[in-house]
Amino acid sequence: MRLIGNILWIIFGGWLTALLWLLAALLMAISIIGLPWARSCVMIARFSFLPFGYRLVNREALTGRGDIGTGSLGLLGNIIWVIFAGWYLALSHLILGALWCVTIIGIPFGVAHFRLMKASFMPIGKSVISAKQSRA
Repeated sequence: MRLIGNILWIIFGGWLTALLWLLAALLMAISIIGLPWARSCVMIARFSFLPFGYRLVNREALTGRGDIGTGSLGLLGNIIWVIFAGWYLALSHLILGALWCVTIIGIPFGVAHFRLMKASFMPIGKSVISAKQSRA
């Protein structure tokens, strides 16, 4: 089902949201100080391209130890991110998710957009893992 969901996701516009995330990564990478955000944007662009079968988790919970992105500097980075770039990605995922949820068949796609909307607010300090890995 993951494969079918991801293929349908790509066909029905998932590639466009991944492209938005890559555009955000490019804009962040243009300035040297935006490189931490660019790394997070590329990771979430991959998640946005193939959302079914993957989960976004806190990196500290995954590794069992904190790092610069999971501490107070990561929180500050996420706040700056929301102010300058995260809000437009979150808004696009909110609109697309609401539109997909209008039909019963589109609800899984709407839920995927809502998960990506959550990622739009706090990309720093997160990791994308397989859904199978999160159950283990």
